[in-house]
Amino acid sequence: MIRVGVNLAAGLGTPGSGNLVDDLVSTARTVAAAGVPTAWLPQGQGYDAIGTLTAVAREVPGIELGTSVVIVQPRHPRVLAAQALTAQAAAHGRFTLGLGVSHPGLLELYGQPFQRPVTALRTHLDTLLPILGGHRVPGATGWGSDPADSTVPGATPRVPVLLGALGPVMLRLAGERTDGTITFLAGPRAIGGHVVPLVSAAAREAGRPVPRVVVGLPVAVTSAPDRVRAEISAAYERFAELPSYRASLDRDGFREPGAIAVVGDEDAVLDQLASYASLGATDVLVSLAGTAVENARTLRLLGALHGTATPASTAPPASTAPPASTAPPAPLRPERAPEPRRPAARG
Repeated sequence: MIRVGVNLAAGLGTPGSGNLVDDLVSTARTVAAAGVPTAWLPQGQGYDAIGTLTAVAREVPGIELGTSVVIVQPRHPRVLAAQALTAQAAAHGRFTLGLGVSHPGLLELYGQPFQRPVTALRTHLDTLLPILGGHRVPGATGWGSDPADSTVPGATPRVPVLLGALGPVMLRLAGERTDGTITFLAGPRAIGGHVVPLVSAAAREAGRPVPRVVVGLPVAVTSAPDRVRAEISAAYERFAELPSYRASLDRDGFREPGAIAVVGDEDAVLDQLASYASLGATDVLVSLAGTAVENARTLRLLGALHGTATPASTAPPASTAPPASTAPPAPLRPERAPEPRRPAARG
C-alpha cells in the first residue's frame, strides 16, 4: 500500500492558542496519534517551514517530517544546508527536505525575478548536496570549506532531498541528482504517463535507487463527493491558473481542480489511492478537504492504512531517538487553514 503523509497546513484547523508553532505541534500530534507516518509542511510567506518542523520534531516523536516545499532562490545553499542538518539532528533522522523554485508572479515577493529556474536549482544543488553528504563543495577553498566545518553532530542519516517537479527537465534533474519528486495537482495520467517514467528513467541512467514519488492531492472521505469537489475547485482556483499546475491538470483532461480530488466513501478512497500506487507513486501527500467531520473521518482511514495509531498518552518521550525513516501540498497557509486562494511560493 502507498505510504501516506498529511499536509499540516490543510484541513486540520489550528487549536487557536495564538502561537503558530504551538498550534502546528498540536496538529502534528493529532496526525501522529492517528497512525499517519508522515507530516508535511509547505513554506508560507510568514513562518519558516524548516524551523517549524525542527520545533515539531522535538515534541512529536516517531513521525517523518518533510517540507513541501522550500523555495531555493532566496536562500544561500550553505544556509539551507545548515537548517536542514539542524532539523535532521533534532528529528533523529526523520527529516526530509523538499525543494522547489516557485512560480512566475510569486518569486518576485522575495525581490527576485522568475528567470531560469532549473539553472538556479541545479546551481543550488551543486553546493547543497555535497554539504548534506559530508563532502567538500567542488571549487571551495579557504576558511570554512573543509567538510568538517559544516558537520552537525547527530544529523544522520543523510538528509533525503526531493524536488517539487512537474516539467520534464525538472523531473530529470530530480531523478539524476536527488531522491525523488513531490507533485501537486498531478492526476493519474500525469503520474503514470509522465512523472514516474521520466524521473525513474533519469534515476536509472544515473545509477541511483528507485526514486520516491510523492503525489500531492486533496482527499476527503465523504458521502457528498460532488459538494467536496465543488469546494475544492473554488478553493484551488488560483493554483489551477499557475502555468505548471494548469499543464498538469490538462494532461488528465481536468478543467477544474476538484476533478483531481480523491473523494468518496472509505472503499472508494482506498481504491483511488491504490491506483496511484499501481502507477508507480510511492507516497500520497494528503491535503484534507471537506468539513471537520469529514476531515476526522479521512484521517482515521489514513491512519488505519498503516495500523500504527498511538494514543497520545502512550507515545514515547521526545528525548527518545526513533528509528530512521525507511521511506526515504499542498501549498496552504496554516494561519487560516486551508486558504489556497493565496498561493504560497511553492515549486
